[in-house]
Amino acid sequence: MEKFWTSKKNINGLRHFVLVNETREQGKITFLMVSVLDSEIYLKTTYEELINSGNWHKGWIILPKLKSVTEEYVKYKSINKGEDINEVFINEDSLFNIS
Repeated sequence: MEKFWTSKKNINGLRHFVLVNETREQGKITFLMVSVLDSEIYLKTTYEELINSGNWHKGWIILPKLKSVTEEYVKYKSINKGEDINEVFINEDSLFNIS
């Protein structure tokens, strides 16, 4: 499975993500994706969403800075300043587990 993905729409103002975990939940494969630029921005997505929705591009697309990091990101960070952040747990077999 490709580890690096570009969202066709920005997510909290960012578009480049890394797949850090793959789990099975209720018989469905679920992926934990984390922003390359800000680990506080992460999401869970299903196999169907990632592969079949047309919302994601395998690999990283080189984008101009204003399309890669949008004003939405600046607004998101100013609103969520000082908020508690959930921890991101990485499976032992994840490529990104360095402990």
